[in-house]
Amino acid sequence: MGTKEFQCGGHESALLDCSSASERSTCSPGTAVSLTCSEPGVQLVGGESRCAGRLELEHQGEWRPVEEGFPPWTLKAAGVACRELDCGSAVSVVQREESSERPVWWIRSDCVESGSALRECVASSSSSSSSLTLTCSDKLFQPNISVSSSMYGVSGPQQQGFKAFRGSTFTISCSIQPQYPGGSFLLSSSTHNYTQPAVNHSAHFLFPAAEPAHQGNYSCVYHVSAFSQNFSSESRLLSVTVTGVPSDPEPFIIRAVVLPLIQLLVSVGLYFYCKATRGRRPIRQEDIELDYDDLGVPAEEEGAQGAE
Repeated sequence: MGTKEFQCGGHESALLDCSSASERSTCSPGTAVSLTCSEPGVQLVGGESRCAGRLELEHQGEWRPVEEGFPPWTLKAAGVACRELDCGSAVSVVQREESSERPVWWIRSDCVESGSALRECVASSSSSSSSLTLTCSDKLFQPNISVSSSMYGVSGPQQQGFKAFRGSTFTISCSIQPQYPGGSFLLSSSTHNYTQPAVNHSAHFLFPAAEPAHQGNYSCVYHVSAFSQNFSSESRLLSVTVTGVPSDPEPFIIRAVVLPLIQLLVSVGLYFYCKATRGRRPIRQEDIELDYDDLGVPAEEEGAQGAE
C-alpha cells in the first residue's frame, strides 16, 4: 500500500496543499485511514444516539436548529438528512416546541426532496420556539457467526464451510457490536429456526449430537426494537456439513487403533487368568501316597493293608 504522510495545519483548501513527508512503499497494519465526510454540516443533538434528536445545520459559519418551513417536512426529506449523517433511513420526523425562541434556519422540504443539499435549501433565518426532531434507523452492524466444536476447536470464517463428525457436539455462536441494549438472535437455515435472547450482545446455540438433518447454510439475524421501531440485520452464511468420518484423522485413529489394542490387552489378560486358575485343580484321592515309614507302620502290615 503506497502512502503519504500529510502535515496539515488546518487552513489548507485541499489535502495536496499540505506539506508531506517522504512517500513510503508500505503501510503497517492498523495505520490506514478511513474517512466519512458530510457536507454541509448536519447533526442531531439531544437524542438517545447520534442518529436521533433535534436537527441542526451549520450555515454561514453558524449552527442553528432547523425549522421545517413550508411545505411541511416529510419522511422523504428527513431521509436526506439521515443519509447525510450515515444513519440509514428516516423513521420519524416531528416538529417540537421549545421553552424559548432561538435563531433557526428555515428549510424547504420540497427543495430537499429534489436532491439538493440542505444548505442549498435554506429559505431564510428567523427566531422560533419550534424545531425539527428526527429519528433515523441507524444502520445496524452486521452480526458475526462462528462455530466451535470439542473435536475441531473454534472455527472463524470458513470459505469451505464447517464439517462436523456425526454424533459430535458443536455450537454456533452469534454476536454483534454493541449499539442497543437487548434484542434477540434468530439462527436460521432452510430447515431449522432457533431463537435466543441476546445476552451481552451474543447468543450460543448448542447442537449436542450432529446429525445429517443439521446440514445446511446457517445465518444469524439480529432483531432489536428502538425508538418504537423494529430493526434487523443478517450475518453472512455458514455452511455446515455432517460427515460419518472426521476429516481430522486423530479421532479416527483413536477409534480404529487404540480401542482394538485395549480389547486385545484385555483378552490376553483374561487368557492368562483362566490358565492360572485351571492350574490350581483339587487334589484327588489316588494322588495321595502315605509315607508309612513316617507313620511307624511295618512294611508287612503295609502289604496286608494293601491286600485288604
